[in-house]
Amino acid sequence: MKYIDTHTHLFSKQFNNDRHEAVHRAIDAGVEKMLLPNIDVESIEEMYALCDSFKDNCLPMIGLHPSDVKADYETALAEIEAQFGKRDFIAIGETGLDYYWDTTFKEQQKKSLLLHIRWAKEKRLPIVLHTRNSFEDTLEMIKAEKDQNLTGIFHCFSGTKEDADKIMNVGFSMGIGGVLTFKNSGIAEVVAGIPIEYLVLETDSPYLAPVPYRGKRNESSYIPIIAQKLAEVKNMSIEEVAKITTENAKRLFNL
Repeated sequence: MKYIDTHTHLFSKQFNNDRHEAVHRAIDAGVEKMLLPNIDVESIEEMYALCDSFKDNCLPMIGLHPSDVKADYETALAEIEAQFGKRDFIAIGETGLDYYWDTTFKEQQKKSLLLHIRWAKEKRLPIVLHTRNSFEDTLEMIKAEKDQNLTGIFHCFSGTKEDADKIMNVGFSMGIGGVLTFKNSGIAEVVAGIPIEYLVLETDSPYLAPVPYRGKRNESSYIPIIAQKLAEVKNMSIEEVAKITTENAKRLFNL
């Protein structure tokens, strides 16, 4: 079975002691591709280095995480925009809106997201959206800008069936990760009613490790654990889940 981890921060400092080993563990577990969402200017070079070391396996995105949108966000966005042409990217992201910790830069986050949406349309690349306590605002911006060149993922989906319906109505997919394995998350019941054609697998490593590793560092080799839980939820074989979610990811990211 072959898998794609559509969202993994393997370049982050939590992997400084065993980054290459973590990639090899994922490959050994059947995770052929690991898609790397950029988060800020400082993370770019480490992400590039990992992609250079594993050209067939680790593929970069480019973007500014909403939590990193501060007073100087325009300078950061200019530096990120300067990366176009230096590399081939598989997506724009990770971008979006995050109202969980702080809403000081709420309007700046919206301006940043709008620019990312325009990049995605101009480059004809999917956009990877982070939406924490901000689903409706993010959705409204996507709906306002939606055309045939705008596709993407609501990463780390943890919403309701109504939220899922709204995402599907704009033609976007949902990233399903370790939270699916959490006993009281309520996500399994929602995901049971979502057509699997709209779902892709992700870890969001080093965060949100699935049970039995909950609370520990997450990594891409845990994708089969998430796939197994999805198979149970969807009453499918894990082989079917691996095949369909991999096809979904390949189609979305033009792999």
